Amino acid sequence: MATNQHTAVSVEGKRAVVIGGTSGIGRAIALGFAADGAEAIAATSRTPERVEETAEAVRERGADALELTCDVSEPESLAALADGMVESFGGIDVLVNSPSAIARKSVRDVSEEEWQGVLDVQLDGVYRAIRTFAERMDRGSIVNIASLASVLALPELSAYSAAKGGVDSLTRAAAKDLAPDIRVNAIRPGFFITEQTEDAYAEGTERHREVTGRSMIPRFGDPVELAGAAIYLGSDAASYTTGEVLTVDGGFSSSTF
Repeated sequence: MATNQHTAVSVEGKRAVVIGGTSGIGRAIALGFAADGAEAIAATSRTPERVEETAEAVRERGADALELTCDVSEPESLAALADGMVESFGGIDVLVNSPSAIARKSVRDVSEEEWQGVLDVQLDGVYRAIRTFAERMDRGSIVNIASLASVLALPELSAYSAAKGGVDSLTRAAAKDLAPDIRVNAIRPGFFITEQTEDAYAEGTERHREVTGRSMIPRFGDPVELAGAAIYLGSDAASYTTGEVLTVDGGFSSSTF
């Protein structure tokens, strides 16, 4: 309910799950939530060692942590994660979907298996997570990680682009279905240096020069620069924001020359 009182942009006291939260963008968001005062965080992926390491980093920033691996291709794994969060901390306030899969190949070369593998994680996995967690959330916020690849033609990313385009549409459809109690939004990152992108966009490459030359802020982003957008969308300050895709790209997509 709207009031005349300004609501702070903060996830203080929130209980959050970050799928794909042990590397890259997801990890930056998980640690950003912890530093901002979140009560508890499950930063999860398929790798036990990374889950353990990230949980320790979460605790160092003052939040409790749940250590569970998760595979978004397996509904039972998602259910166990959601139930574990409810059992350990009494509920879930924020879900961030940042699963990772990519095939850097032209549409001519990507195999059926590679295509299906990317979509199974990047699109179907997000659908499975939304469906699973919505059943266990009375209210709260879901934040999907989208991509510029859904609106711009990027080379050798046909499967990834198709999946992320689906995430855009799924975000709006899920927002409609789950309103008013659960808000669903997405963040559309531009070019950020992560483990997944550092080789493709290494300094000195033609792609690196093209990105920095076109961006209004002439550099690549650091994943920590996405944490603020996720904190806003996960916070009560965004109580009237749903069905939106927030672009964070240094002005790349708005620039021409």
